[in-house]
Amino acid sequence: MKKFIFLLSFSFVFLFLLFYNFKEENDFSLPIFGGKDIIKKKNKEKLVEKIIYHTIDYFSFIDQFENIVNTSTFHNKVYVANFFFTTCPTICPVMTTQMLKVYNKYKNSEDFKIISHSIDPNYDSVEILKSYSENIGINDNKTWHFVTGDKNEIYKIAQESYYISVLEDKTIPGGIVHGGTFILVDKDRKIRGFYDGTKEKQVDNLIKDIYYLLSN
Repeated sequence: MKKFIFLLSFSFVFLFLLFYNFKEENDFSLPIFGGKDIIKKKNKEKLVEKIIYHTIDYFSFIDQFENIVNTSTFHNKVYVANFFFTTCPTICPVMTTQMLKVYNKYKNSEDFKIISHSIDPNYDSVEILKSYSENIGINDNKTWHFVTGDKNEIYKIAQESYYISVLEDKTIPGGIVHGGTFILVDKDRKIRGFYDGTKEKQVDNLIKDIYYLLSN
């Protein structure tokens, strides 16, 4: 079942990346991803349809500065989410380098944030995350939150809210299978894009799309 969820999530993200590569350069509209419900009700004898889109579920974690980081922290903010771990020997260092580009571009914006979830919270304590963030030059507690917390909750929100699969596999370097996806979320907690955080061009697209959301 876990492998099926992983493949489904991977396919979902892959299709978006394929779609993005074929977007017209002058098309700045962004889709809304995830399931949706259509509610029908009568309003003055007229049938009215209301679309309820998928939104990121409530969450509560702790960041590198021992601050509680929850849904309220991102209220009315555009933000980028990803999943990593500090001892990752494969794609995480590249992801961090690319996310630094995003951070440096928007670190002075009051309406923008980043949340990086550790998928190895048993090792990645608050102290470890603080040291990691300081080593890459993140010393403020305003924009980029490296969070840890209950492992089950982190894996659950990855799969059910962000459509990102994480699987433990002790036979591979690092022991965890995960993708390098960056997820763009708007001020209403709706997913507006998926980007390969290991590819510079994809991250450049993300930077442009953040600007679009902040400006609209």
